[in-house]
Amino acid sequence: MMLNSIEHRPRLPWVLALAAAAVLSALCNMPGWAGQLPDNAAVPGDAQAASGARRLRPQELVAAAPRLAPDSPRHADASPALGALVAEALQNNPEPRAAAKETEAADQRVRPAGALEDPMLEAGLLNAPIQPFSLDREDMTMKMLGLSQKLPYPGKRALREQVAAKDAETFKYGLSETRNRVVRDLKFAYFDLALTDATVRLLKTNRQILGQFLDVAESRYAVGQAAQAEVLKAQSQLGRMNEELLRMERERPVAEAELARLLGRRADAAPVAAELPSLREVALNLEALQQTALHQRPQLLGLQSAIERSSKTLELARKEKQPDFDVRFSYGQRDKNPLGVPREDVFSLTVAMNLPVWRADKIEPRIAEAQALRDRALDLRQAQQNEVLAQLRQQLAITEQSRKSVLLYDTGILPQARLAVEATLAAYKVSRVDLLMLLDSQMTLYGDEIGRARELVNFNKALAEIEFLTGKQMF
Repeated sequence: MMLNSIEHRPRLPWVLALAAAAVLSALCNMPGWAGQLPDNAAVPGDAQAASGARRLRPQELVAAAPRLAPDSPRHADASPALGALVAEALQNNPEPRAAAKETEAADQRVRPAGALEDPMLEAGLLNAPIQPFSLDREDMTMKMLGLSQKLPYPGKRALREQVAAKDAETFKYGLSETRNRVVRDLKFAYFDLALTDATVRLLKTNRQILGQFLDVAESRYAVGQAAQAEVLKAQSQLGRMNEELLRMERERPVAEAELARLLGRRADAAPVAAELPSLREVALNLEALQQTALHQRPQLLGLQSAIERSSKTLELARKEKQPDFDVRFSYGQRDKNPLGVPREDVFSLTVAMNLPVWRADKIEPRIAEAQALRDRALDLRQAQQNEVLAQLRQQLAITEQSRKSVLLYDTGILPQARLAVEATLAAYKVSRVDLLMLLDSQMTLYGDEIGRARELVNFNKALAEIEFLTGKQMF
């Protein structure tokens, strides 16, 4: 409808047409011709905003904009590699360090759990008369030195040590899970920052183009070649670009702060230059990934250790039905009698044991508690396995969908959008279409470029999540 209406407009007299063409050509070829709004939203690595290079004309800008892919490198030599950031986070982030200390503390509890209690040293005076006090009058008066040791029923010490060892093993898997979580969160924050920077670059380029379009629309409106609606539309689109740019500038410090937190850096540390990731070639098989998760995911392995610990605890609770022992040895030294006749020294050896007779009040409830905790650990592991397998299926679907979307953008959507912009620009040069169609084509191309960048980030985020779910490094 728009093309037909334009084609049937009454033609201007040839003198007026020549004058309008001369004015438009002069405006388009002015060396300093640019948008009206200042470029005050500098981003680290944005060389175009910081330099005083020649500004492109509208035709050149439109032709160059589609080739500014969101994943184009930006000062690649100055941007730290993602692997280096991961290593820095694992070294400086306090969460893995705290988990490592907790694991070390659990390791130190293993040997004491199976150790004997400290022996008791006993010294005293036995059977001494009070009136008159004397150490040689009574035959049973003696100075005694004794030693006692408590001995648990055979098997209890080994079980206690095994329970503590399983505790330590669970903490070790917890440390691995914490490290993997920090790596995943770091990659998420890095990709978010990269998407923010790519969006800002595209916004600034698109804003510059829209500024040029606005100048053209105003110039043509001044000579009666364009409607006021074209000027208002260009101003509206330019305002939206500026509002979006301000929003992205607010989001970047948030993403930087999250990345600095994960890296263990101070808030005033130097900013990180993040680059948009690429479309990685990875072979993903759902069944293989699920088997890998069941055998390598630290969280699942930790839950298995918790089940084994609960089983040992249950066995130990049942062992409480057996008595413990207390072995005592004492030596008694006796003085000579009043006549000077020596008395023989004596010794004593006794064995005592507790009587676990209150089973209904003490032992049976502990056995029931241990049984319930073991059943709970079994259910938790099954629930977590189901969740991990479901999440793997979801993330695999996201990777496949995002990969296909990026390929579709590269092979179909973006080339067509670029051709649409070029065709609309060519038609606009000969007044076959109005500025509204050119703006619409340019905004469509901008939206497609942003969409491709988002799908790239979604693809790599899904890979990072699959890494976390399986416990296997993929990139």
